[in-house]
Amino acid sequence: MNILVILVPAALFLGLVGLGAFFWCIRTDQFEDMDGAANRILGEDRPPAPSPPRRHRTD
Repeated sequence: MNILVILVPAALFLGLVGLGAFFWCIRTDQFEDMDGAANRILGEDRPPAPSPPRRHRTD
């Protein structure tokens, strides 16, 4: 039963830390664009490579 003296305040403290982190995320608009990261990872990051220069045939 003595362990409850440690575990109950520890659980309450961790719960308050989690709740504080949640409210911080809400306040700083971390949940504003939920689909943006999912769409960005599927998109093309770099432009396509330029095509090689064409050579004219001389006969």
